[in-house]
Amino acid sequence: MKDTQILAGPVVNRNNLPHLFIRIIALATLFVFAACSENKNEHDSPTQPNIVFIIADDLGWADVEFHGGNVPTPNLNRLRDEGIELGQHYVAPVCSPTRAGFLTGRYWSRFGITTPINTRGLPFDTVTLPRALSEAGYSTAIVGKWHLGSKPEWGPNHFGFDHSYGSLAGGVTPWSHFYKKGPYSTTWHRNGSLITEEGYVTDLLVEEAVEWIENRPDDEPFFLYAPFTAIHLPIREPREWLDRVRETIKGEVPRHYAACIMHLDDAVGRIIAAIDQAGKSDNTLIVFTSDNGGSTAENNDTKYPNINDDCPDGALTGNNLPLRGKKGDLYEGGTRVPTLVRWPGQIQAGTTSDTPVHIVDWMPTFTALSGYKGNSTKLKWDGVNIWPALVSRGGLPKRTLYSAGTRFRSQALREGDWKLIRFHSENGNEARDELYNIAADPNEKENLAASQPERLAQLQTKLAAAVANDRDTVVPLSED
Repeated sequence: MKDTQILAGPVVNRNNLPHLFIRIIALATLFVFAACSENKNEHDSPTQPNIVFIIADDLGWADVEFHGGNVPTPNLNRLRDEGIELGQHYVAPVCSPTRAGFLTGRYWSRFGITTPINTRGLPFDTVTLPRALSEAGYSTAIVGKWHLGSKPEWGPNHFGFDHSYGSLAGGVTPWSHFYKKGPYSTTWHRNGSLITEEGYVTDLLVEEAVEWIENRPDDEPFFLYAPFTAIHLPIREPREWLDRVRETIKGEVPRHYAACIMHLDDAVGRIIAAIDQAGKSDNTLIVFTSDNGGSTAENNDTKYPNINDDCPDGALTGNNLPLRGKKGDLYEGGTRVPTLVRWPGQIQAGTTSDTPVHIVDWMPTFTALSGYKGNSTKLKWDGVNIWPALVSRGGLPKRTLYSAGTRFRSQALREGDWKLIRFHSENGNEARDELYNIAADPNEKENLAASQPERLAQLQTKLAAAVANDRDTVVPLSED
């Protein structure tokens, strides 16, 4: 108080000018610091965490224990208890589109990707998430399923990953590691070189992931993308995991399916343990999600070679209840998936957010945390930084979320509580719209299109604007 009175007074002793000048600088510094402290809030994001992003394959909403699943998932339960569950996290209805959206921050339909693909999905100059993080000083790795170009020359090392291992194509036979019969069947690789290995697919992937984590230097942030092939068909689990399945689960395929979920959960636990044992848990952001809803397709798909795999016959038991639909659908059961986020000390443990978020949001979020300085406008992101939703379970501006369905036969738009789904006829000449209030009717039982004409018209206009941007970055056929 005394210093303030002196500085504010009308008379200044010239002999005290140097001393007063120091006081002025000191007070100004304090005022600036105080202003910055007042402006800093829970939405401000820390920088340069390690990032681990785990994607299960075809894991349904109710396949996990904390959504009523019939098998224990203790490691996923732990992630939920130690972090936040995103209760309305949306992905594509099938696999390659989700992966394209995650790695680019853009809707998959911008690249013309709406189905599982083996041709190259992204232009070579695409600024992918690993490229952006590499520019920010991260080491990057993918361990698992790529499925955005199934030849080595289209693989992940050509799109920003320092290290890659797993399947260039999609899901593989569990023991022999082959994709579907045809030109892309031989797919198991390390850094673009096709290899042959013995072992069960989930074990091979988690061992590679753990070893890579253990070899990270302490002074370099890392990004590990771990897209497991579990629980994608065809499945045949090791005996040790089948023996752990409850006797109440009957039938060969249901028991293998249950064992596969438990095995995947164990793999997630091993990755968490590797991070914790390396002393990196306090500076590591972990996300777990699925690429689409659960499947009820035939397990022993004859399109896959059967080389000492002996996968059992019968339908998969993917469980998306009480949500409507399954893998391949734009209904909630096909696109809303279990999603967990843990970062000790940064994200409040044991919380849930019902803010609608999208797979394309992760690239803007991770790059913001990394300190990447790229131009988001130039990159044409459809996603946004969802850090506020992670730390305060809200805080995002009102926006629309767009999703294109398989082969563009359907599209969906979510805005607030409202969701519009447009279905197209085989010839594309006719369309049918369904409108749902997801807050009041999360299981999409009551189509309100007829009773809400004004709301329907508003969303139809916004859907048309989103659709107009589809296929704006498609890989020219001449390049492949």
